[in-house]
Amino acid sequence: MPRSSGRSLGTRPGVSCAILGSVSTQTPSSSKRTDFIREIVATDLREGRYQTVVTRFPPEPNGYLHIGHAKSICLNFGIAEEFGGRCHLRFDDTNPVKEEQEYIDAIEADVRWLGFDWGEYLYFASDYFGQLYEWACHLVRSGKAYVDDLTADEIREHRGTLTEPGRESPWRSRSAEDSLDLLERMRAGEFRDGTRVLRARIDMNSGNINMRDPVLYRILHARHPRTGDDWCIYPTYDFAHGQSDAIENITHSICTLEFQDHRPLYDWLIDNLPVPSCPHQYEFARLNLTHTVLSKRVLLRLVNEGSVRGWDDPRMPTLSGLRRRGFPAEGIRDFATLVGVAKSESVVEVEMLEHAVRDVLNRKALRRFAVLNPLKVVIENYPEDEVEEMETANNPEDPSAGTRLVPFTRELWIEADDFMEEPVPKFFRLAPGREVRLRSAYFVTCREVVKDADGTVVELRCTYDPDTRGGSAPDGRRPKATLHWVSAAHALPAQVRLYDHLFRSPYPGSDGRDVFEDLNPESETVLSRCFAEPSLADLPVGETVQFERLGYFCPDPDSAPAALVFNRTLTLRDTWAKLQAQGRHEGA
Repeated sequence: MPRSSGRSLGTRPGVSCAILGSVSTQTPSSSKRTDFIREIVATDLREGRYQTVVTRFPPEPNGYLHIGHAKSICLNFGIAEEFGGRCHLRFDDTNPVKEEQEYIDAIEADVRWLGFDWGEYLYFASDYFGQLYEWACHLVRSGKAYVDDLTADEIREHRGTLTEPGRESPWRSRSAEDSLDLLERMRAGEFRDGTRVLRARIDMNSGNINMRDPVLYRILHARHPRTGDDWCIYPTYDFAHGQSDAIENITHSICTLEFQDHRPLYDWLIDNLPVPSCPHQYEFARLNLTHTVLSKRVLLRLVNEGSVRGWDDPRMPTLSGLRRRGFPAEGIRDFATLVGVAKSESVVEVEMLEHAVRDVLNRKALRRFAVLNPLKVVIENYPEDEVEEMETANNPEDPSAGTRLVPFTRELWIEADDFMEEPVPKFFRLAPGREVRLRSAYFVTCREVVKDADGTVVELRCTYDPDTRGGSAPDGRRPKATLHWVSAAHALPAQVRLYDHLFRSPYPGSDGRDVFEDLNPESETVLSRCFAEPSLADLPVGETVQFERLGYFCPDPDSAPAALVFNRTLTLRDTWAKLQAQGRHEGA
């Protein structure tokens, strides 16, 4: 039964299409998510095509994973988990020139951090180099592949265009015997890079350019990270992809839409090789985010040209960058669910990602006090040597998070933005003669403003009401503003890095611009004179907290007890949720 006619898994002559057994009873409940791929999987199980669902995530180790990969990871591992199957991690290491062990290690760490594990099912395309070569010889012997002497540019020229058919190579009629001899000599290292390739003999008049005698093997004298110098010819992704799936008994090979036009070749190779099983490829829309570029080429250029500090720079859309910035894995998984799985390309607002992350952090992040733009407050009627421990909630959204004690003294730091000498309408924070609440502490009133020689406010002289300890007054009065603070005697100095979009334009590189023209020169702002409450000295890297009233922050790996460094994960404001509530995000 021709594969092009549909999704039938019927056995064809010369192909071992293993039906893996009876229907699985482990299907998602009606309360779980659904999409067109999950519906396909559910149908395949229900109709008995497979006993076990086997998916795979096949990254090429030529860079770090980004947020777009997270969508694919969540889909492949999620489907396997929901349907009681398994998901393989398989590295597509077919191009040794661009692949490094560093990337392999980073990819494994990122997948685990995201919350998934492949168990014993870790594979590499290089595991199958011997079998793939034997299958290449099989195609040559059966007259379905030949060695071509055209250069890469000549092959490109002969391939034609979307409106013009291709032209046959003068070597297309080369006999199977001659092609096999040349292929073996290619394998032995007899020829230079680029002098010969192995091509499938399919149809140079096909309306699908991918079917116009695609290249299956090329000569590449490069040391491979895993196989060393064992090989000097390497399979293309198109040749390795489907056959690796078949070897591993993958049932649903899920790809992004750019591989849709490659599916006929995927199927042709499966149909014309003695593979042990018949996987099927399905495509979904890749993730596109505003203010973001997910091209590995661009990301590599950002790193190599020093536009960022590395693959894990908190401004990068890589998973390691998002982790360093303080994005929780749960928030990224929730975002993948929120975006869903579709068949058509679209651009998702980056605010949707931020909304998913804020939702998790609002529920789970501990609250802490920190001051980013400090202004000294001296409480004149407070005892000079007094130190009180003020009890304050760790997370008002989660009573089980408990409370902590924060030291309170006569001299404090508050945010300079929380004071205005001549307050404008609707400014309810501290001003001369005005009373405000200090969170979990006392009511204070500003009595005097101290300025330096330039007229800059450098200190506020205040008084406090000792009857308002804990932040409430016996007479029931309620100030209109509550401020956070840090004891000056106990404050820990810190550097804080504020992050904005790496690209100013929502659509970097649109209208023919180089994407680098849209780089935001203000994507990182470093504040060097900040103060944090003492408990933040012990906050581990990777744990994000809320600096009350300021946003979410996490320690950077550069941080040390004597020199704290925090990255701002996100501000508190949720633009996307606000717009959604206004009806501007229908269907999001």
